[in-house]
Amino acid sequence: MASQSAHLLGTYLKDCRARLDPASFGYSGARRRTPGLRREEVAHRANISATWYTWLEQGRGGAPSVQVLNRIAQSLLMTEPEREHLFMLAFGHPPEVVYCAPEGVTPRLQRILDTLELSPAFIKTATWDVLAWNSAAAAVFTDYSLLPVEQRNILRLMFCNPGARARQDDWQAVARFIVASFRAETTRAGAASEVIKLADELCSLSPDFSALWRDNDVRLQGEGTKRLRHATHGVIELEYSGFAVDGRPDLSMIVYNPVTSVDADRVRAIVERHLALGSVALS
Repeated sequence: MASQSAHLLGTYLKDCRARLDPASFGYSGARRRTPGLRREEVAHRANISATWYTWLEQGRGGAPSVQVLNRIAQSLLMTEPEREHLFMLAFGHPPEVVYCAPEGVTPRLQRILDTLELSPAFIKTATWDVLAWNSAAAAVFTDYSLLPVEQRNILRLMFCNPGARARQDDWQAVARFIVASFRAETTRAGAASEVIKLADELCSLSPDFSALWRDNDVRLQGEGTKRLRHATHGVIELEYSGFAVDGRPDLSMIVYNPVTSVDADRVRAIVERHLALGSVALS
């Protein structure tokens, strides 16, 4: 007798199969009693036995391997959330995370950043490359547009850029927290192998990074407070929060808000000056 989980898995596979248009796969739509692909067509695309796939939909095929389940997900053109649900039904846990470096952000995400006029905000990858930012972030932190793409990395700036280091009110504490958070986030995103080259390079360039990296400390970024030293306006205190980007597990948005009205006035003055200098440069 099929288990409840096997029954749910079979029903889900059947429903996903029924949603697909045979014509888009080059199959004829004639003489089909039910919508969607036939079981043997899915089995052929997944390179498995049609009989075994039929049993799987009927809840009596036994537990598939991870490789087979991935091939079935591909054959059914599942989205990442659908594939995750498939694995939860089959194994009780999501699939292993495989990191893919993102190429950019949508115009909609950029517009969200731009509406935060006095809140420095940026979107970063799991390997802490900054992909998008607003004018407030460019003014208060770093104008990332002036940096080569490969240098728009938070760790590179923190450990290899004297200006970024000088802006930190307590550089040592911030650096320790950043390295520990970076280690945790890249591992959780399945990007541990992608950061080996960056970590090796930073170890060779910065003894400070090398010492912190060897500590193997792990923390989550979440929320907190950041204090920056500005050459003209003094210390600015900002509260920060991290947000997941819906549908983009490879990205996160970090937003900084001035803690007090005095901090807000200082941010406003810095942003206005940055925008004014930009307007002069373009004229």
